[in-house]
Amino acid sequence: MPVFVGIWCVAGLLAIAALGIAAGRSSNGRTLVYGGCLLLSLAGLGGALWHLVSGQPAVVQVLPVGLAGLGAHLRFDGLSAYFSIVINLGGGAASLYALGYGRHEEAPLRVLPFFPAYLAGMNLAVLADDAFTFLVAWESMSLASWALVMANHRAPDTPRAGYIYLVMASFGTLVLLLAFGILAGTEGNYSFAAMRASQPDAMSGALVLLLILIGAGSKAGLVPLHVWLPLAHPAAPSHVSALMSGVMTKVAVYGFVRVVFDLVGEPVWWTSLVVMGLAGITAVVGILYALMQSDLKRVLAYSTVENLGIVFVGLGLALAFRANGMGLPAALALTAALVHVLNHSIFKSLLFFGAGAVLVATGERNVERLGGLIHQMPRTASVMLIGCAAISALPPLNGFVSEWMTFQAILLGSQLPQWGLRFMIPAVGALLALSAALAAACFVRAYGVTFLGRPRTAAAENAHETDNWSQGAMLTLAALCVVAGVLPGPVVDLLAPVVQSLVGASLPAQTFLPWASLVPVAESRSSYNGLVILLFLAISGTLAALFIHRLATRATRRSDIWDCGYPDPSVATQYTGSSFAMPIRRVFGATAFIVRESVDMPRPGDTRPARFRIKVIDPAWRLIYGPTARAALKVALALNRFQFLTIRRYLTLVFGTLVILLLVVAAWR
Repeated sequence: MPVFVGIWCVAGLLAIAALGIAAGRSSNGRTLVYGGCLLLSLAGLGGALWHLVSGQPAVVQVLPVGLAGLGAHLRFDGLSAYFSIVINLGGGAASLYALGYGRHEEAPLRVLPFFPAYLAGMNLAVLADDAFTFLVAWESMSLASWALVMANHRAPDTPRAGYIYLVMASFGTLVLLLAFGILAGTEGNYSFAAMRASQPDAMSGALVLLLILIGAGSKAGLVPLHVWLPLAHPAAPSHVSALMSGVMTKVAVYGFVRVVFDLVGEPVWWTSLVVMGLAGITAVVGILYALMQSDLKRVLAYSTVENLGIVFVGLGLALAFRANGMGLPAALALTAALVHVLNHSIFKSLLFFGAGAVLVATGERNVERLGGLIHQMPRTASVMLIGCAAISALPPLNGFVSEWMTFQAILLGSQLPQWGLRFMIPAVGALLALSAALAAACFVRAYGVTFLGRPRTAAAENAHETDNWSQGAMLTLAALCVVAGVLPGPVVDLLAPVVQSLVGASLPAQTFLPWASLVPVAESRSSYNGLVILLFLAISGTLAALFIHRLATRATRRSDIWDCGYPDPSVATQYTGSSFAMPIRRVFGATAFIVRESVDMPRPGDTRPARFRIKVIDPAWRLIYGPTARAALKVALALNRFQFLTIRRYLTLVFGTLVILLLVVAAWR
């Protein structure tokens, strides 16, 4: 039943995409497209939830389309259902938000046809059960999102963002194609069932894992494959940015989990070193770059890099434990990673929606030109505070739960027999702790500079609350942040059959433990009680408020607000985001990124203002992509002369290439 719901949802979304071409010219087109996407997303969400809750077995369906003799294989199992929940929850929230936000789109015809196609591509990717269908869905998802990134193509930075995104997406697809080619082997059977049954040898499996890490990591934003993400996400409309950051990156995680934990077979232990090392670096580098940004949407984009690093830390730990036959620790690590997939989808979508509300209300994304919005936009400020607390992993919100579970899995790493893992896991744990502390600092900075203090510009001073549709979407996600943090047991139990099918073990049942506790290993080792923490915060906060109101003097006293030691009424004397990040920039500027500072100080008597400029350069551009682009240009210029050969030389080249390929095939066999 759910596989048919998924198929019809994909078909319905594609029909709405075709309808969106005509609907874009109608005054009711926005309501028709986004309303249809909302209904179909809710249908897909309901079908996936029913599949997991009822414990239905995997369902396979073959459609007579695709490669000749292969068809399109579709499979709906526990893993597909869970990621379908993530996709359709994010898609439904984005559709609800867009019912209001979409009124501000400058070119609806550049958005309405591609938005449902984007959702269809992501839904089809988690249904695909053969390499051809998966890659078609993957490319459809990439091309539709590229079109949405280019919707505001007249903005100065958009063409570059679209170009880099397209190049990185094509590179990722090429690497995935190579991985599936190795899994298909010489027989060339591209169905996942055949790959699952063949089980490649250890070295081939390790090679596939590394290729999938690169291919899926380029879409997820792992360092150094992250360069497209902070360019593309801010360029897209805010509801699309929420999908790209909160949902599309999770499709990349799905691709990694599907291949590595389902198709490849038993992993080689040393591959977990690569995954964890890359993930730990990604987490720290991502949040460090987020701290340096002034563009609110770019802050959120770099934060996505950090959170995907946390997810892959959990996946790397699960690989290490699984390779050593440690079922319960592997289940804990994989559960932590998959729970963080859902949690990040919720609070990152919420934060992008909030950034979109700020953009609509003020026309600004630069936090240095905002401030004081808590007075003009109190409801948006409230839900953004919940989102910032959740992404900072503060209890009792959902971001804390999955990061806490990841740390519990890290603490079990001392039981592993390999010394390499015993050294690597504490180092990754330290990187994860550093990234958690920096994330808290990052979102204190982002929220404080944006919503607190005094308005820095007339646009911030004259801001207004956003529409009811957008507020409804944000309030729904904010409520989910609280519920998933206070009651994490049902989510963990929902994942139990999924984790059992992938690592051969699962966590004990959590839903009905006393006080809604979460006990992943044993009560003597650790436990988390979100409900107890919430009650403590509510009671202590209420008592503190009563104590202050009862005992405080009723006399009203007025004084000047704190002016940082500068008795100047100008709003420019407020603490800025750049000054907040300056100590961290000075500490890490020589290692994590390249910083160029310039000071323009006027001569004595010159009345023009002094200027201090900072340019933060990503080393990936300087060390990898810049040299690669220059080398590609040199090779292209060298090969350019092949365009002007005679027909005899062309035939000679073709013949030589054919001979070489035949020799390679003969050697391969």
